[in-house]
Amino acid sequence: MYPNLKLQLWMSGIRQNRLAKMLDLDETTLSRIVNGFREPNEEIRGRIASLLQSDEGWLFRVADDKPESVPPSPLPVEGKRD
Repeated sequence: MYPNLKLQLWMSGIRQNRLAKMLDLDETTLSRIVNGFREPNEEIRGRIASLLQSDEGWLFRVADDKPESVPPSPLPVEGKRD
């Protein structure tokens, strides 16, 4: 998934169906790209970045499934003794 692409679409106010028309792409194809089910070629990446006036590398940064830090330890339960 490309969360930055989703964010930039939202921030720009351009809906996916409108962007698809601007790119001369099928709406389903663009949806699959935005949701990470299809890898766009370099030309499409460049055109999307240009239309959204954003950095291509930032737009197409893949979401990392791994947590960036260790989850916090659970809080102690009041009145419970170890």
